[in-house]
Amino acid sequence: MFPEVKGINEECGLFAIWGHSEAAQLTYYGLHSLQHRGQEGAGIVTSDGEELHVHKNTGLLTEAFQAGDLDRLPGRQALGHVRYATAGNGGYENVQPLHFKSEDGSLAMAHNGNLVNYQELKSELERSGSIFQTTTDTEILAHLMKRHRSDELRNQLKGALPQLIGAYSFAVMTEEELIVSLDPHGLRPLSLGQLGDAYVVASETCAFDLIGAEYVRDVEPGEMIVFNCDGMFSERFTEARERALCSMEYVYLARPDSNLEQINVHTARKQLGKQLAREADVDADVVTGVPDSSISAAIGFAEQTNIPYELGLIKNRYVGRTFIQPSQALREQGVKMKLSAVRGVVEGKRVVMVDDSIVRGTTSQRIVKLLKDAGAKEVHVRISAPPIIRPCFYGIDTSTTDELIAANYTIEEMREKMGADSLRFLSIDGLKTGIGRDASQPNCGQCLGCYTGEYPTAIPNGEKELVGLGKR
Repeated sequence: MFPEVKGINEECGLFAIWGHSEAAQLTYYGLHSLQHRGQEGAGIVTSDGEELHVHKNTGLLTEAFQAGDLDRLPGRQALGHVRYATAGNGGYENVQPLHFKSEDGSLAMAHNGNLVNYQELKSELERSGSIFQTTTDTEILAHLMKRHRSDELRNQLKGALPQLIGAYSFAVMTEEELIVSLDPHGLRPLSLGQLGDAYVVASETCAFDLIGAEYVRDVEPGEMIVFNCDGMFSERFTEARERALCSMEYVYLARPDSNLEQINVHTARKQLGKQLAREADVDADVVTGVPDSSISAAIGFAEQTNIPYELGLIKNRYVGRTFIQPSQALREQGVKMKLSAVRGVVEGKRVVMVDDSIVRGTTSQRIVKLLKDAGAKEVHVRISAPPIIRPCFYGIDTSTTDELIAANYTIEEMREKMGADSLRFLSIDGLKTGIGRDASQPNCGQCLGCYTGEYPTAIPNGEKELVGLGKR
């Protein structure tokens, strides 16, 4: 058996709007589009020009907001966030946007990403007198800003942001101003849109589609965009460095209908599937994808090989997020509750099961068993990305190297343990080709750290520190 460890969990998602009479309602809809990026908490802060109004709670968006809550969020400016706890525990105090009050006024901030020098900065700040109210790395920015002597928000940010190392897209809002920023490597996606005279910013463009906003452009690495009563303008807080947009955004994290740097996610995943078929073809009768993120790659694999694509696996969308699994037998039953194999499709067939990643191996093992229990003659596992051999330090909850299956087993050993008839992964070059982010073109590099162990930033605390980083 594979060891039981955590798998991949989503990022956080942020959404902001400046200058619209229905700011809170539109932010709610925008966050609904980003719900896949975080299910542990949701919040919205609005500004009426004189005061910030806050509502946030734990759980899904529909759990955090009840009837009438949006009516108590007046103003034409809003900042919203859905959270997955990549740094900091769950709990109300860590739900974003974080809200701070001082004699100078109020401040709200939201963050997607992970700061790898969080512990170092926190220790330094505490030694000089700071008292932290949360256990999330997002709060670091507020303390660094407060130590800057300028009264202007943009100058405080320009003094604080260069001290951060890691992945971050930040949105900071006061009663009179909103500023969004992206880390110098552009590790996280962040896009700018427009809805009439209002400006909109979101982690993914799918949020624009829901509210009818028009995509304008992506926020650039090292850029700050300022929104206030004078309009919108851009300035840099640091020079951009080698671009390193997270590859997992294309492979797994982002919604298929989003465009990241003008590359459609569904199209990229189809191309990954086609490239996988070129590298790892197999004689089979049917291709199926593991719902939901692998469907596009499975379709691409089927198109390239001319093997029919079928819905061999069905996802039950009404299973609770926290199904209790106190025993091995019930854990396996839990997989059956979430996924069902379609006997009429797979029985007696040689099946290609396409998935986007293997982190621990337990889920793949159980899906192979599901298919074989449903009568599949053979199950050939094809992964539309390279093996994950190193942890992510930038906001994806992959575990330490010791717990990553591909870092500790050969592909043949993994195949044998999961009971598959064959197992193949996409190559690094195949990943680059499939996504289409040719690093020779401007602004097109991508982070491959979890596949190669080569990270775009320094990792101050090293991998040892990651043991406590996932959900502090």
